[in-house]
Amino acid sequence: MARVPSSVVAAAGLVGGYAVARWTKKRPLGGVVLGAAGIAAGREWHKRGGIPVAAGLGALYLAGFAGAHPLAKKVGAWPAVFGAAGVVAATTWAVADRG
Repeated sequence: MARVPSSVVAAAGLVGGYAVARWTKKRPLGGVVLGAAGIAAGREWHKRGGIPVAAGLGALYLAGFAGAHPLAKKVGAWPAVFGAAGVVAATTWAVADRG
């Protein structure tokens, strides 16, 4: 079976977490999606680069989540989430997935 790149998992966690929270109107449920994807991606980051890579990309993942909130006030919610997911995915691909 083909491996899903961790960059895709991380981006899907950010977008999916927001989508679930928005459409269900249950923010904790969106947090579950965000957290599950973060854990899955983090395990792969740890396998590929050890603790430093996992910690760095994990911090970026959290920063993307947190940073999308104030950015949404300027550009709108969906553009902010897609922008954060794009930055996280591109960085993750370059650091952990490029192989």
